[in-house]
Amino acid sequence: MPASYPRALRVADLIRRELSHLLLREVKDPRLQAVVVTGVAVSPDLRHATVRFSCPAPEARAVAGEGLASAAGFLRHSLGRTLHLRYAPELTFEADDSVDKSLHIEALIKRLHEDSGE
Repeated sequence: MPASYPRALRVADLIRRELSHLLLREVKDPRLQAVVVTGVAVSPDLRHATVRFSCPAPEARAVAGEGLASAAGFLRHSLGRTLHLRYAPELTFEADDSVDKSLHIEALIKRLHEDSGE
C-alpha cells in the first residue's frame, strides 16, 4: 500500500518519527527495547498505516511483533493526540528483513572479491 500522495508521504514520515520517539521514551515493554522503525506506508485516506520494523536479532522479531501488537492501542492513541489528525490511523506491523538481506549480499560480494583475488 505505497502512498504516492504528498500529504500521505508527509504523514507517514511524521508517524515514523513519532513512533520512534514513543518506542524510545514512552513504551516500557522490554520486548520493544531494540525495535527500530524502518518505514511507514500510509493509505491515501490516512486511516491505515503499515509500520515496518527491524530488530538486531532475527530470532527476536516474533517477540517484538507480539509486543508491538500489544502496544498498538497505546501507540495509536498517542499518535492521534500528538499529530492532530482527524482519524488516528489503524496500525499494522511488519518485520523488515532488508537489513539481513543487505548483510547477506555484502557477505556474497566480499566472498566474490576474496575468490577473485586468489
